[in-house]
Amino acid sequence: MLKHFRQFVSFYKPYAGWFAADMLCALVASATALLLPLGVRFITQNVLDTPSADTPRQVIAMGLLLLGMALLQAGCLYFLDYQGHHMGAKMERDMRANLFAHCQKMSFSYFDSHKVGDLMSRITADSLSLAEFFHHFPEDVVVNAIKLVGAAAILFTINWRITLVIVAFLPFMAAYTLWFNKKMAAALAQGRERMGDINAQLEDSLSGVRVVQSFTNEKVEEEKFSRQNQRFLESRRRGYQSEAQLYCGMDTFASLMPIAVAVFGGIAILRGAMTLPDLLLFIMYTNYFSAPVQSLVNTSRLLQEGRTGFARYWELMETPPEIQDAPEAKPLAQVKGDLELKDVSFSYDGGSSVFHGLNLSIQAGEYVALVGASGVGKTTLCSLIPRFYQPQGGQVLLDGVPVGQYTLASLRKNIGMVQQDVYLFAGTIAENIAYGKPGCSQEEIVAAARQAGAHEFIESLPNGYNTDVGPHGVRLSGGQQQRISIARVFLKDPPVLIFDEATSALDAHSEKTVQRSLEHLARRRTTLVIAHRLSTVRGASRILVLDENGVCEQGTHDELVAKGGIYAGLYQTSLEV
Repeated sequence: MLKHFRQFVSFYKPYAGWFAADMLCALVASATALLLPLGVRFITQNVLDTPSADTPRQVIAMGLLLLGMALLQAGCLYFLDYQGHHMGAKMERDMRANLFAHCQKMSFSYFDSHKVGDLMSRITADSLSLAEFFHHFPEDVVVNAIKLVGAAAILFTINWRITLVIVAFLPFMAAYTLWFNKKMAAALAQGRERMGDINAQLEDSLSGVRVVQSFTNEKVEEEKFSRQNQRFLESRRRGYQSEAQLYCGMDTFASLMPIAVAVFGGIAILRGAMTLPDLLLFIMYTNYFSAPVQSLVNTSRLLQEGRTGFARYWELMETPPEIQDAPEAKPLAQVKGDLELKDVSFSYDGGSSVFHGLNLSIQAGEYVALVGASGVGKTTLCSLIPRFYQPQGGQVLLDGVPVGQYTLASLRKNIGMVQQDVYLFAGTIAENIAYGKPGCSQEEIVAAARQAGAHEFIESLPNGYNTDVGPHGVRLSGGQQQRISIARVFLKDPPVLIFDEATSALDAHSEKTVQRSLEHLARRRTTLVIAHRLSTVRGASRILVLDENGVCEQGTHDELVAKGGIYAGLYQTSLEV
């Protein structure tokens, strides 16, 4: 609990000045609110009951003083509402940035097992509710506590018996509040969880809308979304039911308090134990008992939302990245490009292994191709080199040093990878190519596009390099998208290259163009190529054939064809297609 409190307070530190000003305004606004009824009592009791020639001047003076206090209160409330919310929004921004930065560090395996929609909900919806919590919680506690305690202290000095009548309501109001707050908290927590499910369903369905429409399964997706939507509605219904019961009860208490004061105060006046101005003061101050309690009810709702959002925030933030820099990690410099896998074992789920005890050695500057049936682990093997995944056993070495001893940033900076699933970001073609080298010049972008065989089709577009590719690059064909992704790697110009089906979406002409560029780029660089089209790897200096037991064959294209083994069979099949 203490740990989470410290974590909560830490977000206020960058805005300590604003927070102090916010609390000062809360104190002034509360104190002013307490003094205003006393000013009214002064007019009714000390001035109007005993009028004199000086009475009009006294009334005007007190009226002006009360007006000044009201204006001061208005100014403080404006600051609280505007700057207080602004401070909360800044803290929300900080938390959202922290979550996003932390997600960027998580390994591929984390995203394999977590819904992107739920992560989006934590970064957006949870952060938004936390902004309200950060602003309102300390402010409301201070303001309402001062009003409640101050009003009770003032009334006790006037008539303690009538004050006890008011105070007697408070334990019942508190018990009632706590009971329904517990029910609201459970509904809120469930609602957030189900909102995460809705976001996950949305992300899944909208990202796959082309598949949905191609199979005419719109109704299927609508029904799936409807089920999630209905589950969320049910959680909200229970939350609203508890909220309605809570506010209905609190409004009833708020109505009973002035009635009780009027009854007992009226009896006190008849007995000569209280004056009419004092009774009016008591009735005015009953609002200072009911309103703070009602406000604290709202604060408790914010507290429940904040606690839920804060717990979800720290649940993610305290999940350490599976793959991160070792304490003794050093930057990778002057890369030769020797790659080696020693007794490497890997499994995605901790159960069945993709491969076990795999051994592989690639010399610096060697052009090596990986071939084999789908599912034997070619892509997985390549993902272990830049540490996208962590092997359960064995070591991956670069230049004779385990890759875990290099900093992640320097390791990945020296490895260029074109993955099988092409991803383009929203923006222009130039921006997507420049992703390989932020801050590069237009001349460098064009040169990289030429090397990737993309310049010709880019120039044919109406806006050329300024053409917007659309979400996920949908305005470009699959082959065009792939050439853009290849241009990124040309621009990055790393010493180690990995091409995972880099030409799979290209037509025969484009494939030959890009293949020549790849071979040119691969000179004096360690290059690892995965390909199903065996025609693209005939020029490799060595071809490694993988099966479920690891490397089963290796050699040049001619050597493997002459051997008549697995590769020869795959090659023969490719010729028949």
